[in-house]
Amino acid sequence: MNLKISSSCQIALISFVFVLILGPHLTLAQKTNIKNDTFWNTKNGKPIYSQGGGIFTFTDPKDGVKKYFWYGAHYKEAELYRNDPTITQKGVHFKAVTCYTSTDLVNWEYKSNALERSEVEQNYSSAHWMGRLGVAYVKEIDKYAMFVQHNNGVLIALSDIPTGPFKGHNRLDMTDRIGTPNTGDQTVFTDPDTGISYLVYSYGRGRNKIYISEIGVKDGKVDLLDVTQIFRGKGREGNCMVKHNGKYYVFASNLYGWDSSYAYYLVSDDIRGPYLPNNKMLITPGSYDDYAHVTQTGFFVNVNGTEKETVIYCGDRWADFAGNGLGYNQWCPLSFEGETPYFNSLNSWVLNESTGEWSVSKDNNFVKNGSFEADRKEIPSPVKPIQEQLLGWHSEVKQGNVIVVGSDESPVLNFSNSREDRRHVIGERSLNIADNIEFKRKVFQILASTPYVDLKDGSYKLSAKIKNSGNFEKLEMYAESGGKRRFTKITKQNNNWININIKDLEVTNGKVEIGFVAHGEAEANCQVDDVILVQN
Repeated sequence: MNLKISSSCQIALISFVFVLILGPHLTLAQKTNIKNDTFWNTKNGKPIYSQGGGIFTFTDPKDGVKKYFWYGAHYKEAELYRNDPTITQKGVHFKAVTCYTSTDLVNWEYKSNALERSEVEQNYSSAHWMGRLGVAYVKEIDKYAMFVQHNNGVLIALSDIPTGPFKGHNRLDMTDRIGTPNTGDQTVFTDPDTGISYLVYSYGRGRNKIYISEIGVKDGKVDLLDVTQIFRGKGREGNCMVKHNGKYYVFASNLYGWDSSYAYYLVSDDIRGPYLPNNKMLITPGSYDDYAHVTQTGFFVNVNGTEKETVIYCGDRWADFAGNGLGYNQWCPLSFEGETPYFNSLNSWVLNESTGEWSVSKDNNFVKNGSFEADRKEIPSPVKPIQEQLLGWHSEVKQGNVIVVGSDESPVLNFSNSREDRRHVIGERSLNIADNIEFKRKVFQILASTPYVDLKDGSYKLSAKIKNSGNFEKLEMYAESGGKRRFTKITKQNNNWININIKDLEVTNGKVEIGFVAHGEAEANCQVDDVILVQN
């Protein structure tokens, strides 16, 4: 009997045989979307609790596969904040240093509590503060060493395998080395070309000095072998390092407590310097409009693909303390023009870990500081950081009180959200359009293509959440691109938050102005939050 098989059946049969032959070795395409401004989960949907840590590449002893190992601190307040973001938590209670692994930097698997609180308390009496940390492989003793800020010193814990458990091994009082017992902030950096690891850290008081120390073995203990001061100037924290195209970059943040900051950097041809500019850190281009996507500098990951090397900036958004937004970990790709790094502030992007290539996701929100969380204090602010305008936005007064730093008559440009507000909008702050006299104001932001991220021509949707009193002659959200203006009017009082949007907005020439126009009577007020511009 002749059995004829259709071409479609032949293809299906071949595919079936292909799967049988490869079996478990067949790797299907995985999601590679990196989504910021939200809580992060493992591939099994469990919460990721990892702050102030780092990602390191080790070989998994269980399967022999080279993987990314992500370590960070798990705080009790992180759980509480995730369960109820309407409450800003007070204090900090360390639970453990967590360990997650991944082969693509997107799909993460929880492995262990690599360092338990009980282990610290058993050997060192208390774990009042457990903070910035990292892990290095120490070749001389074939062990993994975790360096973590511990109270007023540096704790070193060891493990035979990268997932732990890490056990207390040594504790450093840094006084004889730098003049303070503690480090201001710290990370572990492993040179990808030499395999040598270093601790990068700042002076414990004032943070006005940055140091680098090689990690090794001294007198039978894992220790710091030397101390090299590479910076002395204004106070900096969140110290971290990355190497790209043979250059060493040291990054740091301003001293704004838990708040976000510009990403500052220095660059050198040698890990021990000299770093330039001499004792003057530069602001990374692209981090201006939203304080590096509302973060503090955290750590970096080098993705060495078949097509290119991509450096990922991994910033911490300490939301469980500051209440400024949903996400803890905000990852954005860097670009380089010569030796100058450029920060690409993205809400959503796609990484191909195999090739090293990245692209902007179609669901990326192009608005900078759209939830108004980059500005932690009332703006204008006469205290650090001294600031007149909201980051990323410009408020233009056509009538009413002038915006002036330090003036009692100046209108306040942002609003302190109540707990009830935070049930509907993100974070502690929103845009505030109000005055105590009759006023006309325009608040706007201009979005345009950058050298590395295109604002593609096409159809977009602009949306926001607002609430307002009824004392407005004119209140509208607008968008203007290519000489064409679209707007939506708010014609009545809204005591509760409502959604407004402009659909099918055509963006041309890679540029669009978005904003709000308000003509109000004295004491009229409008709050705006969660402004989003996404491609249709």
